[in-house]
Amino acid sequence: MARRGGCRTPAAGCRGVLGFTLFLGVLAMASGVAWAEPPALPSLNIGLRPAESPQEVATSLQILFLLTVLSLAPAMLILMTSFTRIVVVLGFVRNALASQQIPPNQVLVGLALFLTFFIMAPVWSQVNAQALQPYLAGEIDQAQALDRAAEPVRAFMLRQTREKDLALFLSVAGASRPQTQEEVPLHLLIPAFAISELKTAFQMGFVIFVPFIVIDMIVASTLMSMGMLMLPPMMVSLPFKIVLFVLVDGWYLVVRSLVVSFQ
Repeated sequence: MARRGGCRTPAAGCRGVLGFTLFLGVLAMASGVAWAEPPALPSLNIGLRPAESPQEVATSLQILFLLTVLSLAPAMLILMTSFTRIVVVLGFVRNALASQQIPPNQVLVGLALFLTFFIMAPVWSQVNAQALQPYLAGEIDQAQALDRAAEPVRAFMLRQTREKDLALFLSVAGASRPQTQEEVPLHLLIPAFAISELKTAFQMGFVIFVPFIVIDMIVASTLMSMGMLMLPPMMVSLPFKIVLFVLVDGWYLVVRSLVVSFQ
């Protein structure tokens, strides 16, 4: 018979329920102890102590120099490579199309980065062969590696830098006219290269803008002659500009012009 109490099951069933409840209580207590004593985690201590040898001072200075170079890596990528010209020209293409945020900034910057890697690959190959690999093999020291690494980069920037821009910074700094490429200081060559790249990019952007401005003028004149003054001409001309850009394979022409301009 079933009992009239809190447990309406047979005696064996009640003992099973009580045993399961006791097991859950023990498990909860064990988990509470586990949470009260979390596992030990490793700690990192950073401090200052006197150097015991000149080698330790030199190592610390090398680490500091490496961190400084890594912090300047984005600026070096932008101002010492083809990235500036590429990203400015791609920005002009999007503005000429008047397509707002299409393509988005992430796509334009990503395309500019990969085109930069493609264009700069021969230069970086020379840096790897002349400076990095001999330095890793222990054949040259750090100063010689930096000098050898700067030679291909300096040659690339000099090919793209106008003499007028370089002469500007030489005259402002009061430096004498260099006789060879190795005598051109990098701190003067880099800004000269940057403004030369900006000028070239703006010239290419002007050429890109011209056909799209013609389309805007034709559409605006047509709408005015039809008396449709309330309709924005940019909205009507946008499909025509996109169709023209697709028919002439605009991205192929833009990318080809950018790559060829560095040869």
